[in-house]
Order: sequence, then structure tokens, then C-alpha cells
Amino acid sequence: MAWSKLKQHLESFLCPALYGRVEYRATGYRYLPDKAGLCYIAVDKKNVFNMSDITTLIRWYQTELDIKNDSDIQIPINNEEIEAVRKDTKGMVPEDRLKVIARSRKISEYAKELLSAQSSLSKSNFVVVATKFLSISIEESLESNDILLNILALVDRRVGKKRILNMTEKMKLKHPIVQYFYELRLSTL
Repeated sequence: MAWSKLKQHLESFLCPALYGRVEYRATGYRYLPDKAGLCYIAVDKKNVFNMSDITTLIRWYQTELDIKNDSDIQIPINNEEIEAVRKDTKGMVPEDRLKVIARSRKISEYAKELLSAQSSLSKSNFVVVATKFLSISIEESLESNDILLNILALVDRRVGKKRILNMTEKMKLKHPIVQYFYELRLSTL
């Protein structure tokens, strides 16, 4: 599908409040057909989300330690995770320390997922992911681990107010750029 047609399809799915604010842009090189160019999403005429080939690395977080030390990331833990730590330590650790260990394990897992998602995003092709978005259900896009699919679904008009409001807890575990677009969508409600 040609870029202009794909862009037209994507923009037809934008929620009315974001139409004109969120734009899909791509640059191409007429005389360099092997050069992919840049794809990016702009919000209010500012490039918020740049994406291109593997030469441009997207890095919001450099290391796992940055993620662990970020106070904005709040990872909820449940009793099952605390029980798993208790079982692993054979009951030799005090109760308050179990929560700290469980949270640390979950943050490490989250950090690995986040860095993995970023590295796969830098290798992916915007056009391929956008075409996939147009062919799958909105639920699949929202549940996906693909950052770009999440973003495209969040700004979609098929995602209603009630669903957006019910996604607050899920969004805490998503990538910061996905959280940015979630907040943008919340601001339109």
C-alpha cells in the first residue's frame, strides 16, 4: 500500500478530538530508493515518536538500573508474587522484606520487557506495523506487546471513553511513550 493511502486510512480512524492534532508523517528520498527515510508521529506539530530503520535507536531508558530508580514507575504486586518469594526463600525472610524482593523481581522483569520492546521497535517498519493494525481487531492491538500497535489503538476512535477509563492500571505497565499517548487520549475525554 502506498504511503499516502496508508496515511489516509490511519487518519480516518483517529478519534475526532485528536484529528488535526495527531499526524503521521514520513520522509522519503526520491533519488535514493534504498533509503527508507523517517517515519514519525507528531502531536501538535511536534515530533513525539520517531521511528526508522536500525540506524536510529530509540532509547528512553539506557539501563535496567534507570528503570528501577525511576520513582514514576509504580509496579503493583499481588499476594501470589509474595507467596512465590516466600516459597523460594523457604520462609527465612521477614514479611516486610518479601514485598521488597517481589517488587524488585517484577521491576527487573518489566525492565527486560521494556528494553526488548525498544530494540524490536527500532528494527521494525512503520508501514508493516500500520498495515497489520488495519487488518487486526482493535482488541488485539491493545493487548499486543508491540508499542506502535498500542499507540495506534489508543488514538483510534473505536476505543471508547469507558474502555479508556478502565485501562488505567494496565497502562502503568506499558512503555512511557504508550503512557504518553494514553494521557493524551485521556485529556480528550
